[in-house]
Amino acid sequence: MLDKRYPGPENIHRQMLPNGITVLALENNAYPTVIIEGVLRAGAIQDNNDKAGLASFTADMLLRGNRQYDFVQTFELLESIGAHMGFGCGRHVTQFAGASLIEDVDLLLVLLVESLRSPTFPSQHLERLRGQIQTHFQIRANDTRQRAALAFMEALYQDHPYGRSIQGYPETVCNITRQDLIDFHCQHYGPRGLIITVVGAMKVETAVAKIHSILADWENPKQAGLPQVGDMPRPKVPVTVIQEMPGKAQSDLILGLPGPRRSAPDYIHASLMNTVLGVFGMMGRIGQTIREEQSLAYYASSHLTGGLGPGPWTADAGTAPESIPLVIEAIKMQITRIQNELVSPSELEDCKSYRIGSMPVGLETNAALASTIVDLELYELGLDYLQRFPDLISNISAEQVLLAAQKYLSTEQLVFSVAGPQANGKPV
Repeated sequence: MLDKRYPGPENIHRQMLPNGITVLALENNAYPTVIIEGVLRAGAIQDNNDKAGLASFTADMLLRGNRQYDFVQTFELLESIGAHMGFGCGRHVTQFAGASLIEDVDLLLVLLVESLRSPTFPSQHLERLRGQIQTHFQIRANDTRQRAALAFMEALYQDHPYGRSIQGYPETVCNITRQDLIDFHCQHYGPRGLIITVVGAMKVETAVAKIHSILADWENPKQAGLPQVGDMPRPKVPVTVIQEMPGKAQSDLILGLPGPRRSAPDYIHASLMNTVLGVFGMMGRIGQTIREEQSLAYYASSHLTGGLGPGPWTADAGTAPESIPLVIEAIKMQITRIQNELVSPSELEDCKSYRIGSMPVGLETNAALASTIVDLELYELGLDYLQRFPDLISNISAEQVLLAAQKYLSTEQLVFSVAGPQANGKPV
């Protein structure tokens, strides 16, 4: 049964423009604002090893000036109407978002579209941003959690695009030129596959007409499509990487393995399984046992990424260096348990209630609605997905949770990444 409390095909208007842009619009008068959010299919998987970070650098430069407005003019105009907008780069897409009052949406659209279509990549701002990125790398190099995460991805996804840092590395960002940014924009930015969503106090017909008037003429015959990303096999034996960081008080641990794509038919089973394992309550069974009962970690949880490619399933913890082996053993015990025992009816119902009950909270704002609608389109979930979601969760059985754990988890084919003050040998 569809839950009509949530947006669906009846009120989410979807239209594809002739140039390949998908426009989605939802009228919501609860707030006097309009949110414009979307994704363009250009991301870090289109980088190469020598220029890792190029896609991210390009996205970060979009606000630094375009053919119509320079950097100062753009921010003065945004400030004058109390609006904001931004861009960010992921592995497969570049995200964009903006927000304004309804009376200022035309100016917001102009600023957003000009930044997307005609950035000028001014040299002085390029070097300033390069310096900021290098500062970020210095912070990353001195942060145990970030070091553990970076080493984990590099070890798990060897010879795979996911193994490269989205932001790049000090030596690769140094090599990126202004012409590289121009070329990346020319080759990968364009209308095909672009998704743009408008949510707020505006009629859907008006929203679609505004997007059509400003974007329907965008063409880029050179626009390259996203490359296919292959699956990533699990390591045949456990792999351990250790980043020794003298002077730190805490060690951070990440362990995991490649997980399912968002499009996998049983992804939602795996998602609920992960809710039981490391999300619900005090971060699920992992958090409850490791943090609350055994006091072994400052935090402990698990995560299932799910996306256009084989994102990882991970468990992480921050702990004292000497506790790393104990934490690993405790996480592996919880993996073994969920792979061999049916989740009890009461625990399963609690986790289902949490997932279903938290959805309205996650859709309270126009920004949250816009982001969710973009995901519905990007992952081809269907405009009725939110209405189907409560039933999808309710109908998952303990047996399906068990099968998902057996299929997607392992205690033997894991990558372990530790960053902290002392190595103490392999912690497995």
